Amino acid sequence: MMPVSLVVNGEPVTREVEPRQLLVHFLRDDLGLTGTHWGCDTSNCGACVVLMDGEPVKSCTVLTAMAGGHEVRTVESLERDGYLDPVQQGFIECHGLQCGFCTPGMLMSARALLDANPTPSDDEVREAISGQICRCTGYRSIVRSVQWAAEHPDLVPGPEVVWPGPPAGGA
Repeated sequence: MMPVSLVVNGEPVTREVEPRQLLVHFLRDDLGLTGTHWGCDTSNCGACVVLMDGEPVKSCTVLTAMAGGHEVRTVESLERDGYLDPVQQGFIECHGLQCGFCTPGMLMSARALLDANPTPSDDEVREAISGQICRCTGYRSIVRSVQWAAEHPDLVPGPEVVWPGPPAGGA
């Protein structure tokens, strides 16, 4: 066992971990953050993507010990004070998910993209999510969802922002 200290979703965390423990297992099993999905265990599917120091990483390829001293954000960090992140709202508005298994990784990759490039082209969105596999949507609705988020950046939670919901008469 070895001590590891990192920041997860804004909170400092120190734990004793096995040197070979993967970050995905640390997040899910030790911290109870089950939004990060463990899929293929080969780094192919992207369901386990989290942000480490703002960059998307596949947490099934990162040892917890390697994350020591870094800041890690999981999908649980997107919603704040009862407000969805624009990326989450975009997935609702544009039907960017079906089964939802790939969604946490897609959301985190999309958030990293929009943090770096607030007005990406469709091709840039496709490139940003190219490391994720979705077997349900065919990606068009995911690209639309990310573009929706890019068009609605002011939905970031804050005391002055209130999401009004869908227009009267239905969506």
